[in-house]
Amino acid sequence: MYPDHAHRPPTQGAVEVHQPTPYPPAAVQPAPVVPVQPDTVPAVASIVLPDGRVVTGYAINPTQPEPLTTKPAVSRTAVNVALGGVGFLAVCGGLILLTSFIAALTAFITQLITLAAVIFGGWIAVQIFSASGHQGGTTVNIRKAVIKRNKFYG
Repeated sequence: MYPDHAHRPPTQGAVEVHQPTPYPPAAVQPAPVVPVQPDTVPAVASIVLPDGRVVTGYAINPTQPEPLTTKPAVSRTAVNVALGGVGFLAVCGGLILLTSFIAALTAFITQLITLAAVIFGGWIAVQIFSASGHQGGTTVNIRKAVIKRNKFYG
């Protein structure tokens, strides 16, 4: 279970050392630079600022945005019909949820009534079967009642 602590001589083995062999760098010849002349020389524009300074630079033609394609006009009737359809779908969904809620509420009330009937019926059954040891009802001593009624103290 535990390692034995016996002294052992270290093992000696042949060690082989690898030295990397460098590759000679590739001879890279720079590409010749060929000057390219523009077809036309752009015009140089100078602007005099209000404070008297002169700004000189090439004039840049502003890029024209592509013309927007005209969208077909949507009639108000089509929009109203679409919104009416969305509203109708929302109302239908709400009615489906409402009917589901009413059905669930009805089932819950039915279960409560059934539970009350079971509990009340059980209470009645306990009252009936627990009174079987003696006669139920109120015991009245008829002789004393008759005497008191007739005021006979005799």
